[in-house]
Amino acid sequence: MSLHQAPFRISGLERPGVSGTVRDAMARVPRHEFVEEEVRPFAYEDRALPIGFQQTISQPYIVGLMSSAVEVGEGSKVLEIGTGSGYQAAVLSELGARVYSVEVVPELAHAAQVRLAALGYDTVKVRSGDGWQGWPEEGPFDAILVTAAAPRIPEALLGQLANRGKMILPLVRDAGAGETLLLVERDDDSFTTRELGAVKFVPLTGGSESHGLTLQELHHPRASTTQPKS
Repeated sequence: MSLHQAPFRISGLERPGVSGTVRDAMARVPRHEFVEEEVRPFAYEDRALPIGFQQTISQPYIVGLMSSAVEVGEGSKVLEIGTGSGYQAAVLSELGARVYSVEVVPELAHAAQVRLAALGYDTVKVRSGDGWQGWPEEGPFDAILVTAAAPRIPEALLGQLANRGKMILPLVRDAGAGETLLLVERDDDSFTTRELGAVKFVPLTGGSESHGLTLQELHHPRASTTQPKS
């Protein structure tokens, strides 16, 4: 998409897991436009920052890692769960994706939509809703990024993932062992997974554990798992 030039270099992105294409896209996104005035001096540091409503804008390295892992490219159709300030959606848009983003906090959803429109990111659609349910009428998606930690893998999101599509999400480990960044790839009716490392995210709210699968259940699918649209 390349709406902007690339003066917005962020420190700390020259690390394994972040592709050069994603680094270049992030350098075109004015991150200072996605944070509050009082924390703008820190906008290009590799750190999470508060955005209100007990939510944060993610650490840039994690944004880069997640964006790289799902291999978003020109024309990709992407679902984001947890719009926040809209920064991750802007990065995905710079990569050429059409982005559908769901935010549980109505005020954040509205502010993000206004901000993204003002910056010219017209390939991003935002709505307020329950992230556990995704955006079923717009599926299937080539990639799904979940930017809040879930105790289980949301079953509805698996059903909205296209064949050969990839989903990445922070998954809460058992017995208080923290969170792991989990990459899920669909192959027809089966899924493969890979852990990318320990992370720390705000909780995914709006749903319940009954709406999700454990890793064991994912690898031994139940008949109720929603099938992707054709």
